[in-house]
Amino acid sequence: MQFAVLMGFVLAASSPLLNRWFGERTSLLLALFPALLAGWLFSQAPLVLSDGPQLLEWSWVPSLGISLSFLLDGLSLLFGLLITVIGTCVLVYAGGYLKGHQDIARFHLALVAFMASMLGLVLADGLLTLFIFWELTSITSYLLIGFNHTDIEARKSARQGLFVTVAGGLALMAGLVLLGIASGSWSLSEILQSDDDLRQHALYAPMLICLLLGAFTKSAQFPFHFWLPNAMAAPTPVSAYLHSATMVKAGIYLLARLQPELGGTAMWVTILSVVGATTMLTGAFLAIHHTNIKKLLAYSTIMALGTLTMLLGIGSEYAMTAFVTFLLAHSMYKGALFMVAGILDHETGTKDVTAMGGLRSVMPVTAVIAFVAALYLAGVPPLFGFIGKELMLEAALGAERVQLLLVLFAFLAAILTIAVAAIVALRPFYGARHETPQIPHEAPLSMLIGPGLLAFGSLALGLAPAVLG
Repeated sequence: MQFAVLMGFVLAASSPLLNRWFGERTSLLLALFPALLAGWLFSQAPLVLSDGPQLLEWSWVPSLGISLSFLLDGLSLLFGLLITVIGTCVLVYAGGYLKGHQDIARFHLALVAFMASMLGLVLADGLLTLFIFWELTSITSYLLIGFNHTDIEARKSARQGLFVTVAGGLALMAGLVLLGIASGSWSLSEILQSDDDLRQHALYAPMLICLLLGAFTKSAQFPFHFWLPNAMAAPTPVSAYLHSATMVKAGIYLLARLQPELGGTAMWVTILSVVGATTMLTGAFLAIHHTNIKKLLAYSTIMALGTLTMLLGIGSEYAMTAFVTFLLAHSMYKGALFMVAGILDHETGTKDVTAMGGLRSVMPVTAVIAFVAALYLAGVPPLFGFIGKELMLEAALGAERVQLLLVLFAFLAAILTIAVAAIVALRPFYGARHETPQIPHEAPLSMLIGPGLLAFGSLALGLAPAVLG
């Protein structure tokens, strides 16, 4: 595990040299790293399921008793697979999207460094290790959001995202320190296996508030949701990776990691359920009021992040099943839809869905991918998105607190999601043709492989959900 994270940073530092040697093939070469790592993680699944969590420790500053420790269990395995599988698709996609861009070497450096940072975050066992990688994701995401540094809007959005997430990181640091003091340990695995009930500790309330502030800012929960749509100034491969499956789910990961030890209290259930449900409905409502396809998808991502937070707040066994299902489904179809949005922008020269129409005749493959992914967003049976949405609604019905509010918000968000899916899948590809800044044509194969794999991979999971157990 340490080797995988370290190799990610080495590869990132080497990417300018690799671009000089391999040119346009560098994206494919770099994609081998997450692809091989995904294969290794898949191979570890039987071991984790049979023997339990795998813990590795690397002595860092022995004189101070500081070490870098990494934990591979079911939760980190799931997030690790999302990071590597979707990372592979995004790197292949980026090769076509940024083909010929003069700064593509800088893009590769920042993206692979971000990937390594996310892997370090979800595999971290030590509280200090987790915080280091948490901050590294904020720094590398700043570089990616502001990639087009000559664009004033991109620079402004990058600064805003950095300010919000770093401010939340300071709250997280305070929460982790309080967690270490209250538990008497700086290891997540030891804290989770401890017999001590931290819920009864005098530091529980301030510790939880600090941890939630860190998670909520990172995962764009209301009222900190504003930075995510503005981050759409980033190139589409960044949006498809950071803002669908990785960075914005870092806070969700933290909440899921701490839920067994800190969850279940009235404070936990009420705050997460209400904030999550409010974020869910806010994101769904704002999504249908945008014509910029990337911002529309960003707000629907906020809706999904709110849903995941709400499910963690409910915390029942049924809710946790819904959480895993919805997490997996959303990461796959939203990554595909962001890439489709990038294809439309790349080939037509506009992000405005009202300026598109009738594109299915000239972009038939893209139209099919968009349609399949949008069906998942809408939750149409018997697809995997339907399973996630049905489990989410049933979990809301079984909530012990604020049940009526959760059911009402979940129902309204589900209806609005159908409208969002229709806008994404139908508006650009059907109806009368509109004149666009560029003459549209089908995207190159490198830009179709990634979204195609994610969309039809979701289709396979929906038709055979037993594969996931």
